[in-house]
Amino acid sequence: MENVKVITTNRKAHFEYFLSDNLEVGIELKGTEIKSLKFHGCSLNDSYVVIKNGEAYILGMNIAPFYKGNIFNHEPLRTRKLLMHKREILKYGQKVKEKGFTIVCTKVYLKNGKAKLEIALAKGKDLYDKRETIKKRDQERARRDGREY
Repeated sequence: MENVKVITTNRKAHFEYFLSDNLEVGIELKGTEIKSLKFHGCSLNDSYVVIKNGEAYILGMNIAPFYKGNIFNHEPLRTRKLLMHKREILKYGQKVKEKGFTIVCTKVYLKNGKAKLEIALAKGKDLYDKRETIKKRDQERARRDGREY
């Protein structure tokens, strides 16, 4: 039985990109960062994953400083290492190099007391694709409310 508590999601990523190959990864955090996450102090806007020297790192993830932190409090926008298997890093790294994909973060959650991050391969949407997404969302909302679109 898994105890999952969603902290934040990246709704902008679902609108801006076509997402595929979702993967749950661990994230290497310092002491005050996990405490701040438990108090919902996290933002995934403009965050993405890079692969350097056979390791994966997340850039742009903002974890607010812990409100009871002291001189050992963390830097909010520091680069954090992701905990992934070597074959997963190679697979994602090849797709990013070959096909023009990028790796974005879609969700941060706590699973059995451990911080987890959901990442996905993303390919950018064109303007007409975004308009189509808005149109479908409006039609679904109208159908749910019982009115014609």
